[in-house]
Amino acid sequence: MTHSDQPRPLQSRASGPLTGKVRVPGDKSISHRALILGALAVGETKISGLLEGEDVLNTAKSMQALGARVERTGDFAWKVNGVGVAGFATPKTPLDFGNSGTGCRLVMGAVAGCPISAVFDGDASLRSRPMRRILDPLEKMGAKVISGGEGGRLPLTLQGARDPLPITYTTPVASAQIKSAVLLAGLAAPGITTVIETEASRDHTELMLKHFGADISSAREGVHGRRITLKGQPELHGATVVVPADPSSAAFPVVAALIVEGSDVVLPDVMTNPLRTGLFTTLREMGASIEESEARGDAGEPMAKLRVRASKLRGVAVPPERAPSMIDEYLVLAVAASFAEGTTIMRGLHELRVKESDRLEATAAMLRGNGVKVEISGDDLIVEGRGHVPGGGTVATHMDHRIAMSALVMGCASDQPVTVDDTAFIATSFPDFIPMMRSLGAEFS
Repeated sequence: MTHSDQPRPLQSRASGPLTGKVRVPGDKSISHRALILGALAVGETKISGLLEGEDVLNTAKSMQALGARVERTGDFAWKVNGVGVAGFATPKTPLDFGNSGTGCRLVMGAVAGCPISAVFDGDASLRSRPMRRILDPLEKMGAKVISGGEGGRLPLTLQGARDPLPITYTTPVASAQIKSAVLLAGLAAPGITTVIETEASRDHTELMLKHFGADISSAREGVHGRRITLKGQPELHGATVVVPADPSSAAFPVVAALIVEGSDVVLPDVMTNPLRTGLFTTLREMGASIEESEARGDAGEPMAKLRVRASKLRGVAVPPERAPSMIDEYLVLAVAASFAEGTTIMRGLHELRVKESDRLEATAAMLRGNGVKVEISGDDLIVEGRGHVPGGGTVATHMDHRIAMSALVMGCASDQPVTVDDTAFIATSFPDFIPMMRSLGAEFS
C-alpha cells in the first residue's frame, strides 16, 4: 500500500478572502501518458512539470519494471529512455498501481501488445474496480487473462499477444481509458487499429501519440462522436513534453475562490483543452468570473492563465453530453451548486458510480450531512442551492481523494466547519493541496 494506514482527519472552516497566485500540479492524464509513451519510444524523452503524486509515481515505477530507464532529474523534471514499441520485458514483481485506475488501465493496453506476462495489482479501492471493459477489446487483439478476480478485478495476470491483431472497436461508453488501452495495444499490431466513439472522450492519447511520431488521425463520427485510426508498428521517437497544470486539480481552488467572499486567485498554465474544461464552461453559465489570458500550447495541449474572483452563482441544468469533459469535477461542482441560488441539475452521471468510490452516492451524502438538500434521480444529481451551506458535518471519504478535497473546499465558506474523516488519499493526485490552500488563506486544522 502506498498510503498511511492511519487516518488523517482534517477540519475546514470559513476563512477570509482567498488571494494569491499558485500553480496547481501538472495534469495527471498527461503525466501518465508522457511516461508510458516515453517508455515505448526509441531514444530519450524529457518531461517537465510532471505530477509527482503517488498515482503517477506508480506508473513511473511500472515503466522501470517493464525495462525502461526512468530518472528524476529535478523538481517535476524526469527523463525516460524507452525500449521501443512492443519492447517491454517481463517484470520480476507485480506492477502495483496503488489507487490509480488510469495508470493501471493504460499500462494494460501497452502490455497487451507485448509478448510478455505481467501481474497488475493495487490498493483495496483499485482492487474493487472492474477492469472487464478494458480487457474485452484487448482479448480481441490477442491478449489473455491468465488469472484474476470476478469482473476482471485485481490482482490480475495479463498475457500479452505474441502477434497482436488490429481491430475496429466501438467503445460501449465514452471512456478515454478504454480508447487509450486499445490504441496503445494497437501500436504493436500490423495494419490499422480503429476506435469508434459515439460520444467523444478526452483526446490526450491521440495528441501525444502524434507528438511522439505515430501516424494517427481523428474524424467526426455522427453528432458527438469520433473515429480514431492508428497505423500500427511505428517507431516512436523520444520527445520533449511540458505538462500543463491539471484542470481537475485547478477545479478545487477555482470553486473555493468563487464561493469565499472577496477572493481573487490566479492560476497559471492551466490546460484549456475543450474536452477537459466542461467545469469551467458550467461555472461561467452559473455566473462565475473566470478570465483567461496568456494562452499557449505544448504537445498539442493548450493552456492559459486563469484569474478567478468571488461570484454570486445561480443554479443551472448541466447536459449529459458534457459529462465526458468534466467527469472528475462533478463532486466540486456539487459544492459550487450548494452555494448557488436555485436548483442545479447534473444529468447522465452513471460513470461516477464506477470511480474510486460510488461518487454519486458519496457526493449526495457529503451534501446531506452538511445541510444541503440533494436528490439522486436515476443517474442525475439534483442540488437545491440556497446561497449558503450550514456545514457542521463529518464527511466519509471512502478512500477517495476528490471527496476529501471537495469537502474541504465546502468548509471554506460554510456556516459551521466541515470535518473530513481522512485526507491521506489526497496525496494520490495533489500532494500539496493542503499547504497550497493554506497559502491562499484557507483555514484547515
